[in-house]
Amino acid sequence: MSDLRLPRELCRLFADGGRGRRLPVALPPGEVVWPDPSYTGQGEAERPAFWMSDEPASGEDWTRLREWHEHSGLWPILLDESTQPWAVGQVVPDDPRQIHHFTAEGFMTEVWQEFVTQMPQDALEELEPYGAICPGPAAPGVPRADPGAVADWLAGELAPKGMPLGLVAARSGADALTVMGWQGALHHNEWMVPMAAVVRSWEDRFGARVVSVGFNTLDLSVSAPPVDPEHALHVAAEHWAFCPDNVVQGPGDLQAYAEQIIGGYAWSFWWD
Repeated sequence: MSDLRLPRELCRLFADGGRGRRLPVALPPGEVVWPDPSYTGQGEAERPAFWMSDEPASGEDWTRLREWHEHSGLWPILLDESTQPWAVGQVVPDDPRQIHHFTAEGFMTEVWQEFVTQMPQDALEELEPYGAICPGPAAPGVPRADPGAVADWLAGELAPKGMPLGLVAARSGADALTVMGWQGALHHNEWMVPMAAVVRSWEDRFGARVVSVGFNTLDLSVSAPPVDPEHALHVAAEHWAFCPDNVVQGPGDLQAYAEQIIGGYAWSFWWD
């Protein structure tokens, strides 16, 4: 396999200039994406948010770069909807070091309390058997496959949609969401950092990997999914706190949603 130094434009993604970073092959045509100052309200950025290919990527492209992440420092993400927000810079990058200040439990508890106080009493039925009492994060799943292999499988399933490839200078997919400034869940939570803490926790507990993002969508592979009804129900409660639309505008309650995700190797979220 080839061993190429990062092109100069990709080196600009790193605070240290990409020293010692390498790629397995030459990249296809593409360019770095800068945050639009008029969108972020933060003035000119110091560095680009990520790199994006000009043409759609294959699942094999994604896998090759995922396998080389340790050497390149670049996490690959399939980008749904290539014009908005990506090509026009509608992203708000943040410092991934802030993720350490948040936890999945803290985020879930805060969302649960806020939403429950606003819900009509009869609407609490959709949260049965928990109701107004937040159950906290679920126990870790039991690994059933290699996380990287499951991520590669999902990339192969999604790539035929014709999505360009994004490369983000981040230690993991969860961190990449913050670094690239993804705003897909803006209508649910205005700040991406606490939600990245949830995804980072899922990486640890369920072998989750970020594979694709869209304007208001997120696709994760999962190598340690819940495989019994009680565990799936607990995980469903986490998903409701993370993305209520998945449940409310989907099957309608936690019980039915749990049946959808039990044993599944992919979690897909969308925000209205």
